[in-house]
Amino acid sequence: MAEEKNYHMNSEEFREQGKMLIDWIADYYEQVEKYPVLSQVKPGDIRNQLPTTPPTTGESFDKMMKDVEQIIMPGITHWQSPNFYAYFPSNTSAPSILGEILSSGLGVQGMLWATSPACTELESHVLDWLVDMMNLPSHFKTTEKGGGVIQDTASNAALCAILAAREQKTNFETNKTGINQNLTAYISTQTHSSVEKGMKVAGLGTDNLRKIEVDENMAMIPSKLEAQVTQDLEDGFVPFFVCATIGTTSSNAVDPVKAIGEICEKHELWLHVDAAMSGTAALLPEKKNYFEGLELAQSYSFNPHKWMFTNFDCDCFYVSDKSTLINTLSILPEYLKNEATEKGAVIDYRDWHVQLGRRFRALKLWFVIRHYGLEGLQYHIREHIRLGGLFAKWVAESENFELMEAPRFNLVLFRHNKGNEFNKKLLDNINQRGKIYLTHTILNGTFWLRMSIGQTQTRENHIEKAWEIIQNTSQVIDELAS
Repeated sequence: MAEEKNYHMNSEEFREQGKMLIDWIADYYEQVEKYPVLSQVKPGDIRNQLPTTPPTTGESFDKMMKDVEQIIMPGITHWQSPNFYAYFPSNTSAPSILGEILSSGLGVQGMLWATSPACTELESHVLDWLVDMMNLPSHFKTTEKGGGVIQDTASNAALCAILAAREQKTNFETNKTGINQNLTAYISTQTHSSVEKGMKVAGLGTDNLRKIEVDENMAMIPSKLEAQVTQDLEDGFVPFFVCATIGTTSSNAVDPVKAIGEICEKHELWLHVDAAMSGTAALLPEKKNYFEGLELAQSYSFNPHKWMFTNFDCDCFYVSDKSTLINTLSILPEYLKNEATEKGAVIDYRDWHVQLGRRFRALKLWFVIRHYGLEGLQYHIREHIRLGGLFAKWVAESENFELMEAPRFNLVLFRHNKGNEFNKKLLDNINQRGKIYLTHTILNGTFWLRMSIGQTQTRENHIEKAWEIIQNTSQVIDELAS
């Protein structure tokens, strides 16, 4: 009989290589500042170094890691660098990484309570913890009428909110008969594009999405919302959904949630509140004024993977009435039926989002909360806000730069006083140098640089260095132009 072949990595190899990989990751974090923050490769550079065909015989882990260092690392933009100020923080931490490793090692498929009870019950418990930690409305707890679930991103949370709102407005007829083309939704001109995408995916179309004007602070104007809803009702449309934002992507603007919620109550509209990045600030009692009115929301989401030291992906999505969401998304084929589900004694999270399968994401969030505690999380969030205020102070005191407004949280918008084209050149030159990484936005035709401060390892010396680079680069551009 021929000898049976075994191509698997054995336990001893796994232990050895796993320990080496942990050491590699730890070394990476210690040395991350030596890399250009923004990858400097050109399109096709990575693929051109890879073999055109896969290996016929297996290769060693050492060889794989050598290619990681020589081929992959030059193509990495280092989101975990303390000098990363672009887009939004996507910060992680050691306990989060360890929780992710444990989740991968267990390999749980948590689609039903029965497929791994701990996956479901830990998730419910941790999300209930967060309701208390963030002083959210108590009805968002899974022990109450509502409940929380971990989605992958705020985009899919918004999609689920749109779908649930659609079914609530049509008494679940749309699920049976197809799309009602008269349904209209409302956002501000500053709302994240994921809501527009959600309208497309939900089959409602962007023609039925109304973009409401904003005020000088980039926040939705409630009177404009009321006027648009009233007009749509007169024109035979069926308003059904509003999205308010706590911390818009461009400028961290905060919509007046309470006033918007009162309009939604009046017209029986579903109010979804998106606080993807800034929601973490609800950990701080001194920021509670920005979260007033959440008791009027039917759904709410924020991303621990943006500013709560929990690696991507992890979005916390809450609803005030879990039955509406479940009835919108529930499908129960014979092969998923089981006694616990039949008795209604458990939560089956596959009914709380679009996909059936789900990872054990709650582990990493649990690890983070237990490692830092509320006190530790508050300390670091306050420190990021302090650094944002410090940077804003330097900008405001400068003769050459201007500040859009005092930062509410951790995002600072600023610009050189020489106009849009100068600021575009400034941004390009800064990012090409690779020492720090910034992005931009355009508001009312004005080009602004965005400084988003929230990486796990960012300290005051990093902010000082960034300000020095910004000033020096602007001086060089100025001198070359004269």
